[in-house]
Amino acid sequence: MGGHLVTVATCNLNQWILDWEGNKDRIIESIRIAKAAGARLRVGPELEITGYSALDHFHELDVFTHSLEMLSIILQDKSTHGILLDIGMPILHRNLRYNCRVICLDGKILLIRPKMWLANDGNYREMRHFTPWMRPRETELFHLPKMLAELQGETHVLFGDAVISTPETAFGAETCEELFTPKAPHIDMALDGVEIITNSSGSHFTLRKLDTRLQLIMEATRKSGGVYLYANQQGCDGERLYFDGCAMIIVNGDIVAQGSQFSLKDVEVVTATVDLEEVRSYRASISRGLQAATSNAKYQRIQTPFELAPEDDDADIEKRPTLPMQPRIHPVEEEIALAGGCYLWDYLRRSSTAGYLVPLSGGIDSCATAVIVYSMCRIVMDAVKEGNKQVIADVQRLCQYSQGELPKTPQELCNQIFTTIYMGMKKQSSRDTRQRAKDLSEAIGSYHINLDIDDVYEAQKKLVVDTVNFEPRFKVEGGTTQENLTLQCLQARIRMVTAYEFGQILPTARGRPGGGSLLVLGSANVGESLRGYLTKYDCSSADINPIGSIDKADLKRFIAWAEKEFELPCLHEFLTAVPTAELEPITENYVQSDEADMGMTYEELTTFGRLRKLNKLGPFAMFQRLVHDWSIDRKHVEGDTAPYYTPAQVAEKVKKFFAFYAINRHKMTTLTPALHCNDYSPDDNRFDLRPFLYPSFWKSWSFKRIDMELAKIEKRRASKTK
Repeated sequence: MGGHLVTVATCNLNQWILDWEGNKDRIIESIRIAKAAGARLRVGPELEITGYSALDHFHELDVFTHSLEMLSIILQDKSTHGILLDIGMPILHRNLRYNCRVICLDGKILLIRPKMWLANDGNYREMRHFTPWMRPRETELFHLPKMLAELQGETHVLFGDAVISTPETAFGAETCEELFTPKAPHIDMALDGVEIITNSSGSHFTLRKLDTRLQLIMEATRKSGGVYLYANQQGCDGERLYFDGCAMIIVNGDIVAQGSQFSLKDVEVVTATVDLEEVRSYRASISRGLQAATSNAKYQRIQTPFELAPEDDDADIEKRPTLPMQPRIHPVEEEIALAGGCYLWDYLRRSSTAGYLVPLSGGIDSCATAVIVYSMCRIVMDAVKEGNKQVIADVQRLCQYSQGELPKTPQELCNQIFTTIYMGMKKQSSRDTRQRAKDLSEAIGSYHINLDIDDVYEAQKKLVVDTVNFEPRFKVEGGTTQENLTLQCLQARIRMVTAYEFGQILPTARGRPGGGSLLVLGSANVGESLRGYLTKYDCSSADINPIGSIDKADLKRFIAWAEKEFELPCLHEFLTAVPTAELEPITENYVQSDEADMGMTYEELTTFGRLRKLNKLGPFAMFQRLVHDWSIDRKHVEGDTAPYYTPAQVAEKVKKFFAFYAINRHKMTTLTPALHCNDYSPDDNRFDLRPFLYPSFWKSWSFKRIDMELAKIEKRRASKTK
């Protein structure tokens, strides 16, 4: 029968695509840590040998060859023996590419388990790279390459959907997306007596997602009972995504161990001791027993004499089951600070550049980007104080300090690796925005530059005057709309060129040994991108944008939170300022306003964005939804913060949104890569795949249908008032 106390381990690993030896070393380190904690089973993240985001590299045969080579090295390392291993990697089998779990013990492979249900929505493209295993509970033989056959002492191992049977229990594996399907593999496994289930994931961060993920993972064993081990990547592995870790162990629906969601640790191992008798007791219900007895889903069991729960451990009275705990969930403001900060640190240290540069406008968007960089510096300094060797080495390299010398405060680190630059115009820029930029830079410690671009602007404008004998004017000076846009876009594009010029030369100008360059950060929020309220190739064009899929409301929440948590009182001025691009001259009667220019509020933009992407609504369906949600005739209920509009106003708002969306969609094709934070991001390159040349929506059938529906509604409203 064996014992009943089992110590198991899962982990967060900060893998990097195609960093073969680095990834292998982190896997081995996680195994050593798990063994040192007494674990008898260790599970790692999905595709941990390659890094999850290798994308079209999975079409290259080198990737499969090198993955097998790394697996061979891991299996030959004696420190990885004496523990059951669940390792993620791609496998080429009979000319088909599979996303696999490789179950190993003492240098030998017990089973290769291919993923059955591939993630193929949103940011995921697994069907582009892999073939799903379409034969549940079936196996066949996999022919081992020579290097593994010599280790195995055999030429073949089992490949397919099976489970591992030890003297006292059985465990099976499912992979990421499979957990989220209606009929997840763990259901049939549990009914067939499998007591421990591993899940290796490559699950990326979005705001407010963790609670949903936790509920799904806990639900996996709340109904069926069992021990569930969830592993995940953590960090930026080479893409727009931040993988937010949170490795955890669940027993019968209760969390007993949870790793960090955001961290600079390259390896974090989570362990727990679980009592198999608790699983058996939990599964004692009559209805569950009847379903199990009548289930036809029987798994092939691969036998191993290795004990997960040695009987001798039952006599160790110091060993006890790990107690349940409450899940840790960060508020959205803290998620922005931690996800953005951790992502930017990974991006910076792995890009081998000298730091970041942000054009500060004095508005809340560029302010938020700068505060996220400051959050990064705070996280880094906390890791330095904790003695994180990798972080310390990265800080010394970036700051070019002497051996043993390190910054003492986040502000000191900020000054070394972060530049802010205010690029003003004498007529357009107010003293308030210039002062806010200066105050923020002083508070966070950034190296700050304050300059005006009037001379460059006038010289560039003079090209038009001298060449075509025409002088464009702003609208407030009597110019046309096209003249007004031309002059606004000219300023905006000059700022982009200036930002890159300073980013290229500043490390050398400041005397940094080796020079280098700064990565330019963008500050266009998700609403502005969705509406197209930005100039193509202005300061929205950058190397990376940490706020590109965050809406205005969440950015305001973040800044209000940071004002108190980071002790930055200067942030209050940003919260109360009217959002403005400051691209038109300020007069006694006119100050440019973002929301007035856009013809809609930022809150309305968020609603349009969610309905368009998440609810999959086109113009007509969106009107049908919002004419009720925003109805001026609706009864007010507590908590209802939606605006009150007439049907005609709703129709006009919806039409305006889609018209501008169509006109400006081409801007998304050059949109700066943004840290993915929201599921309605308009990122054209990976997430939101749509055309960028549309027919005029104003003449479209969709808009005509809105007008027909509006006429019906107005007729009904008119009849009610008689």
